[in-house]
Amino acid sequence: MSTPDGPTLLDGRALAEKIRAKYEPKLEALIESGRRPRLVALRVGEDPATEAYLRGQRRGAEKWGIEYAIETLPASSDEAAVRKALKALNKDRGVTGILLALPLPEGIGARGLQHQIDPAKDVEGVHPENLGNCFYGRYSLLPCTALACMALIESSEIDLQGKNAVVVGHSEIVGKPVALLLLAKDATVTVCHVYTDDLAARTREADVLVVAVGKPDLIRADMVKPGAVVVDVGINAVPDATRKSGTRIVGDVSFDEVAAKAAAITPVPGGVGPVTVAVLMRNTILAAEGMPPLDDPNQLPLFNR
Repeated sequence: MSTPDGPTLLDGRALAEKIRAKYEPKLEALIESGRRPRLVALRVGEDPATEAYLRGQRRGAEKWGIEYAIETLPASSDEAAVRKALKALNKDRGVTGILLALPLPEGIGARGLQHQIDPAKDVEGVHPENLGNCFYGRYSLLPCTALACMALIESSEIDLQGKNAVVVGHSEIVGKPVALLLLAKDATVTVCHVYTDDLAARTREADVLVVAVGKPDLIRADMVKPGAVVVDVGINAVPDATRKSGTRIVGDVSFDEVAAKAAAITPVPGGVGPVTVAVLMRNTILAAEGMPPLDDPNQLPLFNR
């Protein structure tokens, strides 16, 4: 994994291209049969952060050749209006993938609405049926960022069986599903969070460290085991007077410090982000195909074999 010149850089952009190449034949077959995948993002209002996220999705869809549309409800919409829009998308046979753009306006609950998405069209893997399948060892459409982390870990060529894996962050779309997927590969998994005592003592034991908190420079060099594989999910804007925007994007890991000790590490940006978009497109293709759940963790539909 590591080289004489330093750690292996887990290049998300290059891996995203490999994923696209792997799933291109499936997409071509769908298009030839008249079933081109169509992904629809439903948003409420026009939040600037959401807009940037959706632009990235649109670019990804255009590159893959997947139809992509954004449906925008007024910011004044209530929860009932959003439910109605999701119900219409569920019924639309021309729509093969649905996602609900976050954040939602204050007073509208994201979790309940995500649960209204047809599990077969839930390309973000946030419906209880898809998350529950993961818990029970049946793998259907899974959260994109969690699968992106697994694809990057796989690209490091580490054998996860018996390794100590530490996940910092226990969200429903990253931390928890990543922990389950690591368990499926026979890693020994520890999940840490804001209330964990002596975080550094736990992260120093990690052969594989996944960090998804949203706190710049949370993980420093003295918190990482030499030779670890480090996946940084964090995306944080920090002040930088040298840049025209006044900010720069960093992760949750102090990259320069940790890279000096790690065997492999993801950059931010250019690590988890591009792979997450690629996995979203891959999920959209599988949803259009009608992906059946898989019962064997060794058949997990990852990307490098």
